Amino acid sequence: MKKLLKSMGFQILAAMVIGVLVGMYMGKDASMFAPLGTLFIQLIKMLVVPLVALSIISGAAALGATRSAGKIGVSTLAYIFISTFFSVVISVALGLIFKPGEGVDISSAAAMMETTTQLTKSSAPGFWETIIGIVPDNIFAALGSGNILQIIFFGLFMGIGLSTMPAKRKDPIINSINYLLEAMIWMIKVVMYTAPIGVFGLMADSVGSFGFDLILSVLNLVWVFLIGILLIGIVFYPLTIKIFTKQNIMEFFKAMTKPQLVAFSTASSLATLPLNMETCEKEFGVTKETTAFVLPLGATINMAGNAMYYALVALFFSQVYGIDLTMAQYTAIILTSTVGAVGQAGVPGPTLLVVAVLVAADIPIDGLPILYALDRVFDMIRTTLNITGDAAAAIIVDKFNQVKE
Repeated sequence: MKKLLKSMGFQILAAMVIGVLVGMYMGKDASMFAPLGTLFIQLIKMLVVPLVALSIISGAAALGATRSAGKIGVSTLAYIFISTFFSVVISVALGLIFKPGEGVDISSAAAMMETTTQLTKSSAPGFWETIIGIVPDNIFAALGSGNILQIIFFGLFMGIGLSTMPAKRKDPIINSINYLLEAMIWMIKVVMYTAPIGVFGLMADSVGSFGFDLILSVLNLVWVFLIGILLIGIVFYPLTIKIFTKQNIMEFFKAMTKPQLVAFSTASSLATLPLNMETCEKEFGVTKETTAFVLPLGATINMAGNAMYYALVALFFSQVYGIDLTMAQYTAIILTSTVGAVGQAGVPGPTLLVVAVLVAADIPIDGLPILYALDRVFDMIRTTLNITGDAAAAIIVDKFNQVKE
């Protein structure tokens, strides 16, 4: 019992349950605990930008001088895109089979709908706007605003540039970056001690603000989403690992338990990054160069869980409003969900990108507020899948692209 009480996973789960009960009992007064959750999220966001920047530069510098760099980059992107696309297709299929939106009455959310910002098609950037937006015109502005994709682009460019320098010049710089990374990892571990308190505050505020009845109205969406998460997390990812590597699947799940608990509690792929890197290196034998490159990149663009959520929400609201979707609308949902998920920063927060998917398929966005109450729960679930996919990508990519000095 003493060991159980000291377990971070147990503390987080207990905090969630207590938060839900307090929210149900106190109602809107539970918002007094909101600052606890806000402070926890702020601590995570404080560390995200420097962690990603340093990790990407370090990984790119280590790989830049090797012949495997190009193959690792291409194979990482290919695995991420294929797994994300497959996840979306599964999500659409589950939405058609189980129809979670049928019979849902969203009238109870009318008050919130009136105050919800009505986003339009201008909210969804076009293809070229997305491409141009990846390249920063001012890296310091990108660092200040926390634009993760721009930071990754610059970090890759700079890391490869460092790799071309003579050893006596680049080694002191790279060593300094790695020392800073060690300090960042220590800071993340300290912040994680506050996770149970933060999770309690977030859950109490969410349940108290939106009400338990409103949460019950979308439970069908939750369990259908969970089926999709399990299909990808315990079938697709393990299957690809089994096919392409010799990694024992049971050992994979056992080793991933701790990173998954951290991901579940923080709802942040980036906050889980140090632990995920450590697990891949120590438990799975992935080279440091591969983990330093693949995992930070995956923590930012490998968002299969998010893509599943976007697609399923689109079908959910089409069923709520009784809209018979055409093949063109299904295509728009699949493509927008797949592309839109790539590049969503791996930090917790409302998934406003789901608006782009709804708009692309001409589905009303008025009912979105009913999902806000459970947004934190959805975020925790999909983040757990995302970091599992990051680890799977690192194991597979490392197997086929062994880094040679």
